[in-house]
Amino acid sequence: MSPQAPATLGYHYLAVDGPIGVGKTTLVEMLTRHFEGVKILEDVDNPFLSDFYADRPGAAFQTELYFLLSRFKQQRDIGQRGLFDRLLVSDYTFQKSRIFAYLNLSDDELMLFDKLYALLEPQVPVPDLVLYLVADADTCMERIRKRARNLEKLISQHYLAELIDAYNHYYHYYVRSPLLVVDTRHLNFPQRPEDFDELLHRLAKPMKGTEYFQPLGSH
Repeated sequence: MSPQAPATLGYHYLAVDGPIGVGKTTLVEMLTRHFEGVKILEDVDNPFLSDFYADRPGAAFQTELYFLLSRFKQQRDIGQRGLFDRLLVSDYTFQKSRIFAYLNLSDDELMLFDKLYALLEPQVPVPDLVLYLVADADTCMERIRKRARNLEKLISQHYLAELIDAYNHYYHYYVRSPLLVVDTRHLNFPQRPEDFDELLHRLAKPMKGTEYFQPLGSH
């Protein structure tokens, strides 16, 4: 365990976001262990997800509504549990729901979704810092193949490329909290401790607006 105490990080609530396969949950596990924090992993057992990947009519709307309400409940619990004496690390942001909805829903479905989202979103705690993990579609597809989750075998490279574009567009305009953009293409946090150490050093420095993590060994 590192001698660095969680309080020295200067944040109470970190959120790690990014497209499928970019390595969010792995990094959340490592940060939680290092800082003796509390991890918040989103509920991935969405009963409509297999129908969505099989392209069944109406499944996209059911899938996105389920995720929206599930994430909302979890985020409300964060605010009510009084856990802010320990670092909280989440593997998603609430805004993820909107990124996926804009990509997957029809205009009529999106109108309904947006009405519900507008009611829920103000009640959700804002992270003190968002780590936005980025990588190209080839890198994400390779990582998805390696972890070999059944449902994810149905994800196409085209869909993943569209999702990456949607994420990039959203975070280009993101101003809710400080944002650290982390290019993960040449990073391997679990296998190369020096990559993780470099990120920890970066997190120890104050951040404002949008900043970029460019590790020394990745050029």
